[in-house]
Amino acid sequence: MQMKSIANRSDYLYRSTGGGIPWTAHRPNTERWLPRMTFFSPHGIEPKGDILVVVFQRGGMDALNAVIPHAESQYYNLRPTLAIAEPKSGQDNAAIDLDGFFGFHPALRSLKDIWDNGALAMVHASGSPDPTHSHFDAMDFMERGTPGDKQISSGWLSRHLQTAASENDSPFRAVGIGHMLPSSLMGAFPATALQSIANFHLGGAHQTEQIAEFQASLIDMYRSGSSLDSQAELTFNVSDTLASIVEAGYQPANGAEYPDSRFGGGLMQIAQLIKAEVGLEVAALDIGGWDTHAGQGALSGSMPSLLTDFADSLSAFYFDLGEKFDKITVVTMSEFGRRLEENGNGGTDHGHGGVMFLMGNNINGGKVYGDWPGLSSNDLYGPGDLEITTDFRNILAEIIQNRLLNNSIDQIFPNYANDQILGVANLQAQ
Repeated sequence: MQMKSIANRSDYLYRSTGGGIPWTAHRPNTERWLPRMTFFSPHGIEPKGDILVVVFQRGGMDALNAVIPHAESQYYNLRPTLAIAEPKSGQDNAAIDLDGFFGFHPALRSLKDIWDNGALAMVHASGSPDPTHSHFDAMDFMERGTPGDKQISSGWLSRHLQTAASENDSPFRAVGIGHMLPSSLMGAFPATALQSIANFHLGGAHQTEQIAEFQASLIDMYRSGSSLDSQAELTFNVSDTLASIVEAGYQPANGAEYPDSRFGGGLMQIAQLIKAEVGLEVAALDIGGWDTHAGQGALSGSMPSLLTDFADSLSAFYFDLGEKFDKITVVTMSEFGRRLEENGNGGTDHGHGGVMFLMGNNINGGKVYGDWPGLSSNDLYGPGDLEITTDFRNILAEIIQNRLLNNSIDQIFPNYANDQILGVANLQAQ
């Protein structure tokens, strides 16, 4: 029998042993290097719903300079150095008009083709209704999916995976890209933290003797009536598949070029997992640095650089995967937006309302959704923030129901009534 791989997991995931006792307890000589393991059905698993990719823009993205309300005079009045020129101004690097009211920051230019193709939409004035301006609390509430409530310890993605009807036992069903799992994937459902496919080898590339020893030991266990016998018809997970990807060298399709950045690299890892058909259903990754209190920049600086990386990475991901985006949905979020009025340090302070991006061939794109609250002083929230008119859970609930085919919204977002239908995502045929 061929061993198909070992996955480095956040818990022992020894589903078949009943007591959760790691096999290494009986093999002390391998204890130093044996990763934690699980089992799953052969690769080629097709999720019933879409593959969901969740991007968290950590730090509080300035939605007003990303998707610009260029028809609002207050935007220009209160941002004398940060505002992006109206499209009709004829200036170089003016906003890229979307619908006569909103426009892209010029750094998001690479997303315009996807918008024109109808595969990209935004929901403006969206976010968490909790009023906190604390990064920690705001991120925590959004990742739990329970604004203002820390009673529930699990994340909304974990609860989705627990309640979704699926026979997918892949250790790569849920993946967080990075050193640690994001809080949205924390909970009873096991998920995998993956920093790099290239480093996902059993014990490293120079452990061939130990790998062979481990393979032989597992075969002996099957022959000896071990409790693993019930899983004998399943293959071991997919590290051989991932190793073959690395050895062959990855070449993105359709001329796509990922930025040489952590975010671009993370999306490329996800693209490889999707193409390898290892059972991926949910992937989560971050792009940080959005806390732009000082030196934010209008056309150059930290914010435009982040927007360029964000847009170019998502664009490469979209064109690399091509028709596979018929069953992929990307959703982005940030813990809050920024205040309308720029501060004295060339930046913006913590705000309230933000913008979420949705990408996929079954997104009803080419539109900015949401009930725009306006930017006059009477329309702003608190100390001068964009109001929130769409709860982020409404958006996620629609994606979960229509694209992931999970109707357990009351368990994923407890104590929340989804009373706003946006129509942003097509219902998947079943």
